[in-house]
Amino acid sequence: MAGAAPTTAFGQAVIGPPGSGKTTYCLGMSEFLRALGRRVAVVNLDPANEGLPYECAVDVGELVGLGDVMDALRLGPNGGLLYCMEYLEANLDWLRAKLDPLRGHYFLFDCPGQVELCTHHGALRNIFSQMAQWDLRLTAVHLVDSHYCTDPAKFISVLCTSLATMLHVELPHVNVLSKMDLIEHYGKLAFNLDYYTEVLDLSYLLDHLASDPFFRHYRQLNEKLVQLIEDYSLVSFIPLNIQDKESIQRVLQAVDKANGYCFGIQEQRSLEAMMSAAMGADFHFSSTLGIQEKYLAPPDQSVEQEAMQL
Repeated sequence: MAGAAPTTAFGQAVIGPPGSGKTTYCLGMSEFLRALGRRVAVVNLDPANEGLPYECAVDVGELVGLGDVMDALRLGPNGGLLYCMEYLEANLDWLRAKLDPLRGHYFLFDCPGQVELCTHHGALRNIFSQMAQWDLRLTAVHLVDSHYCTDPAKFISVLCTSLATMLHVELPHVNVLSKMDLIEHYGKLAFNLDYYTEVLDLSYLLDHLASDPFFRHYRQLNEKLVQLIEDYSLVSFIPLNIQDKESIQRVLQAVDKANGYCFGIQEQRSLEAMMSAAMGADFHFSSTLGIQEKYLAPPDQSVEQEAMQL
C-alpha cells in the first residue's frame, strides 16, 4: 500500500501435479486457518481453474484466461498454461496491486498443475522470487497423491519429481502425501507407511522391482535414480487427510516452521514456544530466577482449541 510501512506477509505456494488435490487443500486449509483466527486470502494462480470452491481474493483469470490464449495462439492446454505464467511474470505490477491491499492476511496461492513449471520452466520460480522482494515469505507445499506409494516404480518417479521441484523452485519446502483417507482403496502397501514418508532405505524398492520381469531390465537405471535421491537426502513426506484436523495441524506446523511464521511477532511467541517449534516437541524453560513458564500460544489460544475440537 502506498504510504504504508512495509509489513512482512506469510503464506503457502500450493504446487503439485494435476489431480493431487491442490484446490481441495486450499479450501480445507483456508477454513482451518480461519477457525484458528487468522485472516486468510486465497489467490488463484491457475488460469485453468473454473468453479472455485473457495472464496477467491485474487484470480489470475482476471488478467489472462487459458481459453483465450489457446484460441488466439492456437496452443494446447500445456503450452497455454506456460504462456499464461509467462504473461503473469511480465505483468507482476498487476499482481502486486492486487496483493498490497491484503497485507496482514495469510496467503494461499493455488498454483497450476503443470509439472514443467516446477521442474525446469522459470516463470513460476521467478514470480515466487519477486514475491520475496515484496517481503512475502512463502513455503512451497508440494502435494503428491498417496496412491503412488502402492507402485514402487511410480514412487521412485515421484521422488525424482519432488527432488527436482525442491531444487528448482528455491523456496522452503514441505512435501505432502495427499488423499491419505483413500490410500486403502488403491491397494496394499509393500512396506509400512513410515517407509514412504521418511524415504528410508530405497534398496528394498529395487528388490521389489526386480521381481517384475519388465523392470528387471532397468535395474541399473533404477539404481542410479535411487542413488541420486539418497545422495541429496532431501525428500520426505507428511501424510495428509484433508478431512482430519489433526492431520492438517501437523502440515501447518511444518509450514509455519519452514517460513518462520511461528517465530514472528504475529504469534507473540515466547522463547519456550519457539524452542518447541524448533525441536518438534513441547519445551519447558526455567529461568535463573526459578520461574517456569507454561507453553505460551497465541493470544487466541482458546479459539485454536475450539477449532481442534470441531
